[in-house]
Amino acid sequence: MKVVLDFLELALPLKFLSNVDLAYHWQWFDREAFLVLWIIIFALIGIYLMGKIRFSHDSELNYLSVPRLFMAIVVLAFTMYIIPGLWGAPLRSISAFLPPQSTQDFDLYITTLMGNNANVFNAKHIQRKYPDIFQAPLNLDIFFDYQEGMAYARSMNKPVMIDFTGHACVNCRKMEANVWPNKGVYKRISQDYVLIQLYVDDKTDLAKGEQTVNAQGKRIETIGNKWSDLQAEKLQANSQPFYVLLDNNGNLLVPSSGADYDPASYLKFLDRGTKLV
Repeated sequence: MKVVLDFLELALPLKFLSNVDLAYHWQWFDREAFLVLWIIIFALIGIYLMGKIRFSHDSELNYLSVPRLFMAIVVLAFTMYIIPGLWGAPLRSISAFLPPQSTQDFDLYITTLMGNNANVFNAKHIQRKYPDIFQAPLNLDIFFDYQEGMAYARSMNKPVMIDFTGHACVNCRKMEANVWPNKGVYKRISQDYVLIQLYVDDKTDLAKGEQTVNAQGKRIETIGNKWSDLQAEKLQANSQPFYVLLDNNGNLLVPSSGADYDPASYLKFLDRGTKLV
């Protein structure tokens, strides 16, 4: 058990390293790199449990006990499960712990998901803030600046969905991987709303002219500071994910929602917003 736990101590901290990599935009640790390391680590655990690897402190293994064999089968089955993720498989059961799918270079899943909806992304040509910093999940057409997104919504006469999210937000990744790909939800978000995604934990410095001090005397120096302060001041909330439906004048349409892993329930939330516009 000590050896298995040592292997797990190598695997699990990769999640936290990924969070730091995303927040500072180092781009060292994308989804494929994460999966390759996990595949290697869990494969080694399985091989070790099968007795094919021995360390100096291990006694000779004459036979496999039933619990050890069962553990080896489970670990090797998990290893096989995550391998298709290298080609873009969503891996929904562990999606909350993986880097965002948008960091994947070779992704067959997104192309299949978009299907005939590829023509709905009609604002891609519009110059917008932070094009090299943030990547849109599921290839959605997203604004990453509140004022910019609201201005576009007014020009298109569409309601707005604000997604207060974070690089380290496990539930945010789970929503993006398990709920947003639902056909009804995906269609509603991509066609009926202008989506604004605001990262409250991003460490990128704001331009000097945008750095301010809020009413409580806290310095607003990073993108994350700006959007976390907006969420706290405007909505009296600080949890993520936090979904806010507004008309294009900034008025709240329906009570805001947190994570909801039932696609049908989440779609009803989105539908209530469109009916009030």
